[in-house]
Amino acid sequence: MKQAVKTFSRFTDFDIALFKSGKHYKLYEKFGAHPMKVEGEEGIYFAVWAPAAKAVSVVGDFNYWIEGEHPLQVRWDESGIWEGFIPKVKSGTKYKYSIQSNIDDRRIEKADPFAMYCENPPNTASIVHQPNYRWKDQKWLKKRAKVNRLDQPNSVYEVHLSSWKRNVEENRFLSYEELADQLVRYVAEMGFTHVELMPIMEFPYDPSWGYQITGYFAPSSRFGNPEAFAALVDAFHQADIAVILDWVPSHFPADAHGLGNFDGSCVYEHPDIKKGYHPDWKSLIFNYERAEVRSFLISNAAFWCDQYHIDGLRVDAVASILYLDYSREDGEWEPNEFGGRENLAAISFLKELNYYLYSTFDGIQTIAEESTSFPMVSKPTDIGGLGFGMKWMMGWMHDTLEYFKKDPIYRSYHQNDITFSMTYAFSENFMLPLSHDEVVYGKQSLLGRMPGDEWQRFANLRLMYAYMFTHPGTKLLFMGGEFGQSEEWNFQSSLNWHLLQYDYHKGIQKLIQDLNQLYKSEKALYELQFTAAGFEWIDFQDHQNAVLSYIRKGKNKKEQLIVVMNGTPRHMEDYTLGVPKGKQLQLIFNSDAEKYGGSKINYAEIIEIQNSPAHNQKASVSLEIPPLGIHVYKLIF
Repeated sequence: MKQAVKTFSRFTDFDIALFKSGKHYKLYEKFGAHPMKVEGEEGIYFAVWAPAAKAVSVVGDFNYWIEGEHPLQVRWDESGIWEGFIPKVKSGTKYKYSIQSNIDDRRIEKADPFAMYCENPPNTASIVHQPNYRWKDQKWLKKRAKVNRLDQPNSVYEVHLSSWKRNVEENRFLSYEELADQLVRYVAEMGFTHVELMPIMEFPYDPSWGYQITGYFAPSSRFGNPEAFAALVDAFHQADIAVILDWVPSHFPADAHGLGNFDGSCVYEHPDIKKGYHPDWKSLIFNYERAEVRSFLISNAAFWCDQYHIDGLRVDAVASILYLDYSREDGEWEPNEFGGRENLAAISFLKELNYYLYSTFDGIQTIAEESTSFPMVSKPTDIGGLGFGMKWMMGWMHDTLEYFKKDPIYRSYHQNDITFSMTYAFSENFMLPLSHDEVVYGKQSLLGRMPGDEWQRFANLRLMYAYMFTHPGTKLLFMGGEFGQSEEWNFQSSLNWHLLQYDYHKGIQKLIQDLNQLYKSEKALYELQFTAAGFEWIDFQDHQNAVLSYIRKGKNKKEQLIVVMNGTPRHMEDYTLGVPKGKQLQLIFNSDAEKYGGSKINYAEIIEIQNSPAHNQKASVSLEIPPLGIHVYKLIF
């Protein structure tokens, strides 16, 4: 027998107008399951968008999952919203929506797209839950706008929570509580300014690494409840570490309980397979042309910034969003109305997303993983850009790894590979990524790519990291790279922490700590990291010696660093290098230091500057250059 479902709505006419026009960015306050009191009775208000439904009811453990016992009512305004208040239902209740499609009369059971808590996979029900966490990060939020600016150091530690470290005795993931202790302490000790979490929104399939999301508003229950996730973010903030979430608006899986074919029709996905299906990932693509879907996605991005105090979003697979022909052959896509291959609706969506986030949440950043030369990705929307704060520098990553995997004997013929990035380094606000994608699928670990004997492999890795930290742009390093993980990343097991018993691996870890400290302490490395005024070549043409030299500059003309790198294992003495006029050079970083596993060469810490010009500079010095190493000198006036 059907139970009493009270007619009640949290939607105003204005809400509906905003939703239908794609301008409602707080849908999480309206849709979903909300504990409340109506006419003196405690219960839960449910609301779901199912425009092609004939009937919708709530099924759950409170009614033995019987379809039709608690029917919702469709709104009169043709919004496609079904809603109702069910008395006596409590928080913690497991539920789904039973939907009878108006298309073919079949019945479908779907998880709540706006659920804030989900069952632990492989179970798929939603759970009534309103996160209730008392935040303690007020100091962080007050200063975030300053410390998260583009002219501040931004060194990101990318983490996959399931495989960073595991509880070996119980063979399980670490919980949010355990991570709030161990991970936060480790990131702080290593000196990173930011942590980026690979997708933590609920996902059903572990091998997807989180990139096939079904619960867009729910932190994964694999690690604990929503309050525990909030406490993890809070712990990072209290350690002065910003939190970036990987966010996936590009595609979603077709799992039976998810968004796909939600009411028997294409609700969230584009109905045209040429726009609605990803051949690479065998997944569905959001319909960026549909106003209500745009509201859903922008509301979701805002939700994490609003409810969980997230400091930034790294937007996954932006290139696949921008282009209609992405991974498609001729005949598998259709040009836009102007004959081009750009997805105009998706471009408009990204601009709207960034504009809203930056205008609403003070001090946040959005970062695009975008692998093409699409223009103005990280430029403001008011001058025609997409509005992202930063963009991953995929070309730098590819060229750098190609250069460093070559035997040093051949590097003199490939110097252009590593200098090419400077021809476009300031066309965008670039982040230099050495991400998870570079240590899987047979690519080897970063250490595994380095040539030579054991000493040379570690020296090459130290050289590459030091080059990365002195190159213009912000930095991102995937977990394990900071201590020279020797194996490829395996999402099913912990990092190889046992390697830290060996001096070479401990040396890499110490190197990353010191590079983070160098980056944060030297204004020349971050104040002008996105502008040409912050960089000057001294010499990029010494192919024969495979030596590169350049100047990094801060806003104050007296903030200048001289960087000299040697791509060969040959120790060089009496190397003449042109430098700006000054008194001395002070050696402040040496990747060849013994504490990192380098050689025992005793390099001079103070170099006197001579008035004889060289390399188009007004003065010069005579240097020792370390084998497979970098020296960073501070210019003393």
